[in-house]
Amino acid sequence: MIAIDTNLLVYAHRPEMPFHERARQVLADAVGGPEPLSVPWPCVHEFLAVVSNPRIFKNPTPMEMALDAVGRLLNSLTGGFLAEGEGYLDTLERVSRPAHLQGAVVHDARIAALCLYHGVRVLWSADRDFSRFPSLTVTNPLPVS
Repeated sequence: MIAIDTNLLVYAHRPEMPFHERARQVLADAVGGPEPLSVPWPCVHEFLAVVSNPRIFKNPTPMEMALDAVGRLLNSLTGGFLAEGEGYLDTLERVSRPAHLQGAVVHDARIAALCLYHGVRVLWSADRDFSRFPSLTVTNPLPVS
């Protein structure tokens, strides 16, 4: 299973973002591909917070449109949204303790733990912070500038 991080969702959604067309193409190809595609729930929340934020975008995405985009995403995911379940705390501890985390990086640990908890093979992300979690394979499917 492949999981998609927030930044790819934002790049694909917002035309002014770098790699917009490439992100759209990568996601479209993945939706039609053989491997199940999933998104961790925290990435959905972060996507909604980012694209609707007037401090980030001059013309933010209205929440109704952002929620519609999430609905379309849900309909295209063969692996669904990834959520915490029974035993998740054990996975979060295995990810967090060796990395000596604090502050905002705990959010990334949550995403990494959700991926591992659900047996995700690879997380697609342009965020290098995930390198703190060596038990998770992370790939950036976009060109590096």
